[in-house]
Amino acid sequence: MMRPVISKGLNELVLIVKDVSLARRFYLEVVGLSLDPHASEPDDEWTWFTTGEPTSARRIALHKGDLLFEEFSALPAGQRFGSVHFAIGVDQRDWELGIDRLKNTGTPFYGPVRQSWMHATSVYFYDPDQNLVEWIMPD
Repeated sequence: MMRPVISKGLNELVLIVKDVSLARRFYLEVVGLSLDPHASEPDDEWTWFTTGEPTSARRIALHKGDLLFEEFSALPAGQRFGSVHFAIGVDQRDWELGIDRLKNTGTPFYGPVRQSWMHATSVYFYDPDQNLVEWIMPD
């Protein structure tokens, strides 16, 4: 049996979007992420956000266009990317603020859902490109 690679956690997630400006507004105003101060200025092709502590390397990017090595995918163009589901951890002190933000922006959301196996509570909502975003709050 092979020894597993020691993971230090997810470093980045790149979401393929149709309109970077629209998605950027959503992730700033609804999700509440902060622009990555170390990345290039946001434009119509790329926007980078930090997640977690400002000094962490964990980032989410929005991108319109091809990615590196896309030409080596076994899937045909137009079928290489689709909607994803990902979760962002939220502190208990920010939970109600987040729910209020969803309500105030008119963003439909589902939950809260109790995740007993993870000892957490989640709420789910879709971004403009139909990616399912989850806020998860540990007990």
